Amino acid sequence: MDLTVVAYVIYLLISIGLTIWVARTLSRNGRIFIADVLHGDEKLADAVNHLLVVGFYLVNLGFVTLYLKAADTVADARSLFEALSVKLGVVLLVLGVMHLGNVWVLNKIRRRGLMERQQIPPVAPQGWATPTGA
Repeated sequence: MDLTVVAYVIYLLISIGLTIWVARTLSRNGRIFIADVLHGDEKLADAVNHLLVVGFYLVNLGFVTLYLKAADTVADARSLFEALSVKLGVVLLVLGVMHLGNVWVLNKIRRRGLMERQQIPPVAPQGWATPTGA
């Protein structure tokens, strides 16, 4: 079997496995954060979380498949590892950048919501001033 095909198979197995693992981890642990961003609306948080996971899969698996083609043929074990390291490194960087981008956007939304809640006092001040007619 051609080593280039072996590199393709290994690359796809590892990349798809990493994408699934990262998506599940982000979905499971990010749900609480999304619920906080959405002011405790659990149903909406679940829906947004699911949509983010689907988008994550589409973008990352699309990138993995587009990035599959190797420029050079793989001739020996050394070039197999070199090709895999470059491809998997780029996939990991893309996964990390996407994760940081999602967290940054959600944090912006969360901060805006916190600022809006802090500008409205929970109860009007009472008993702070003495009546002017007394």
